[in-house]
Amino acid sequence: MKKLRVWMRKEEIDPEALSGSTAVVIDVLLATTTLHTIVEGGARRVFPAGSMKEAVEWRESLTSRVLTGGEKDGGLIDGFDCGPFPDEFGSDKVDGKDVVFLTTNGTRAISRARPASRLLIACLRNAPSVARYLQEESDDIYLICSGSKGYISLEDTWCAAVILSRMDIQGWKLDDAAWLVREFGRTQKRKTEDILKQARVGRWFVQNERADLLRYVGDIGASDMLVEVRDGRLQPLHSRSVHGPD
Repeated sequence: MKKLRVWMRKEEIDPEALSGSTAVVIDVLLATTTLHTIVEGGARRVFPAGSMKEAVEWRESLTSRVLTGGEKDGGLIDGFDCGPFPDEFGSDKVDGKDVVFLTTNGTRAISRARPASRLLIACLRNAPSVARYLQEESDDIYLICSGSKGYISLEDTWCAAVILSRMDIQGWKLDDAAWLVREFGRTQKRKTEDILKQARVGRWFVQNERADLLRYVGDIGASDMLVEVRDGRLQPLHSRSVHGPD
């Protein structure tokens, strides 16, 4: 019987356990939402960095047309071009460029999950497509919520719930966390925007007059694009990079 497990925080990631499995990393506010936007916007190559050292190494190894973005402990990163917000990475800005992106939680979760046989990123905007893809998987599945500084994040849990509530679990063996999260998705009747506003990070956006961003983040099913991590880079699923090294 195939296994379906949920890790609620990036600190739970066991890289060795991921061998031979499909893993999905979730960081709704904001890493995986912004990274999905960057890939969808036509970036040439996208590098989610697992550390500041790695981000700097990527930036220095690339030639022209490189864009850096992200955050560290919620603040802007000195010397980077952009912050962590998806509206900073419109297609007019990222199309054809290499992007190096670093965040406190999401990109570090992606880095730790690299031993998985297949690694995807998910956000609310593509959650239904992720659910449809996982439904056909033959491998064990791990949904990895990045959380925030060791704590569970409501928005990441909700995204995992949206994915699981859209899957037929017959033939799957769920761990306790997966059962709880799936029931959360099946029984919760509140609107996604309301849920995001109740989350700790979401409250920050409301207080700083960025509720418009929550509407973008919470637009479930706005995109059909699936994004995978391959050789340390993000790309649309099933595509293969035609670009050689610089």
